Parts: sequence; structure tokens; C-alpha cells
Amino acid sequence: MADAKVIPFDEDRPRRRIPRRVRAVPAAEPVVEPPAAPEPAPAAAPGDSWDRRIAGGLAFLRRRVTGDYEVDDFGYDKELTDQVLMSLMRPLYDKYFRVEVKGIENIPAEGGALIVANHSGTLPLDGLMLQVAVHDHHPAERHLRLLAADLVFMLPVVNELARKAGHTLACAEDAQRLLEAGELVGVMPEGFKGIGKPFGDRYKLQRFGRGGFVSTALRAGTPIVPCSIVGAEEIYPMVGNAKTLARLLGVPYFPITPTFPWLGPLGALPLPTKWTIQFGEPIPTDGYAAEAAEDPMLMFNLTDQVREQIQHTLYKLLVQRRSVFF
Repeated sequence: MADAKVIPFDEDRPRRRIPRRVRAVPAAEPVVEPPAAPEPAPAAAPGDSWDRRIAGGLAFLRRRVTGDYEVDDFGYDKELTDQVLMSLMRPLYDKYFRVEVKGIENIPAEGGALIVANHSGTLPLDGLMLQVAVHDHHPAERHLRLLAADLVFMLPVVNELARKAGHTLACAEDAQRLLEAGELVGVMPEGFKGIGKPFGDRYKLQRFGRGGFVSTALRAGTPIVPCSIVGAEEIYPMVGNAKTLARLLGVPYFPITPTFPWLGPLGALPLPTKWTIQFGEPIPTDGYAAEAAEDPMLMFNLTDQVREQIQHTLYKLLVQRRSVFF
């Protein structure tokens, strides 16, 4: 028998090539050399620091002499305020009154806002300390533009310094311009009634006027930040007022304290009381209609709300205070 021939069944079919599964081999990651640590800068020699200060001081004097500095429409000189006026007030703020600040986060980081505070102390040192507190404690180092009474701008030297420090006349038009320009504006509605009240009425808020500051904030649509200051009432305990002498001098009052005028110039030294400045939660005004500034009832209610908040905080701080001087 002849050998049988085996015929495969798939001989007529094209052979299908089965691809081989190739396992991908990940490429080696490039080796990244860590950045070299920067060499530490050489420590500045003590003489270098003094050289920089002297050079900065000379440059500052050169700009003052040549007039190469800027002031705004109100006479505010930012460079002079930062480098000279603030530096003069800080020892009094830090070492003498040892001011403690609370609630600084209630002041907006940008944009206009109206800070309303109580006023006391016979001499208006509380306004200056408030200005330092806002600038030195706020993260944005904001400048406070205080509204001052007419008397401030009638005094020869004080007038020029007040303008340079950013203070302006306490009128609605100037305040509104500053607020709409995004500035922080400070106002003390008690005025001379606050700083000139007798020592027996300390920390009792006087009348807040007709609510003009509320009307200004409503027109500008800026928040109102109540502020309470404890410690200023005792720096010059006013036990009397020489009204006849005050009229002759053309001033609202002539204070008599336990040390002034008996000790002469030494009696004008303020007592080293411990201060606390607390900023309350802002009261928004941007939700009111444009004509709200003409509504006397609304202005009265908002004024009373601000006054009550400041008075309540004053009482709370007085209860927490351990001593007038510590």
C-alpha cells in the first residue's frame, strides 16, 4: 500500500500572523541633579548698616531740599509721615502708653472705610495713637486720614504738620472724596465735648452730633468700623476748667489737672497709662439706596447703633482692665 498523504485542513487558508505581545520596558527616568544650595550671603558688617542709614538719610534730605517729593491735594506727605512723623510717635506708642490693639482684622485690606472712635484725654493724643495703631498693626500697613477740627488748622506749626500727616478738615466734602478714593478715614464725632469733658464723666460718650459721618459713609458706600479706646481718659485728669481764661485765649476750654498748671511745663507731661484700642465689626452701608443719605431716621438709627457699640465695648474693656497703668 502506498503511503497515505496527510493533507492538512487549513492548507488553503492564509496563515494569520499572531502578533507577539511585547512588554514595554519603561524608559529610565533622567537623573535630575538637585539644585545647588545658594551660598549664604555674607553677614553685613555693622558699619554697612550705618552706611545705608546715612545714605538713606542724605537722600531723604536731598529730596526735601530740592522739592523732589509728592503731596496729594490735601497736602499729605507720605514719605515725611512714614520716615519722620511715625518714627517720632512710636516711642510714645510702644514704650510710654504700651498700646494693645485688638480686632485689626475688622479693617478692610483695601478700599475706603470710615473708622469712628471715642475721643478723650484733654489733648488729642488718642487720634495720633490711633493713626500709628492702624499703620503698624494692619497687614497692609494702611494709613489713616483723620478729620480734624478747625482749631487744628488755625495753629501755625500744628497746621502744617497736620496736613503733612494726612489730616484734613472735618467736612463732609473732604471726607467723601477720601472715601471714594479708597482711603481709610478716621472721625471722632464727640469733638471737643469728648476731650474736654471732666474726669468724673470719663468713658461716658458724649453726643455724636447730627450723624454727618453716617451720611458721608452712605454716600460713599463704605463700611463704618466702630473703634473703642481705653486709657486716654486718664492721661490728663481734668478736674476743672478755667472758662474765662479759655475765652481770652480763644480755645474751647482751659484744663486744670492735678499737675497743670501747678507744675508748669512738667505738668503738661501725660501720665503713662496703659492703652487698649479695639476695632469692632464693620457696619456695611453699600446695601442702602442712593437716597438713604437723606433719610434722617435711618441716619439717627445708624448713628445710635455705632455709638452703642462703642460704648458697650468701652465698658467691656474697662471690666477686663487690671489697672490704669498696667
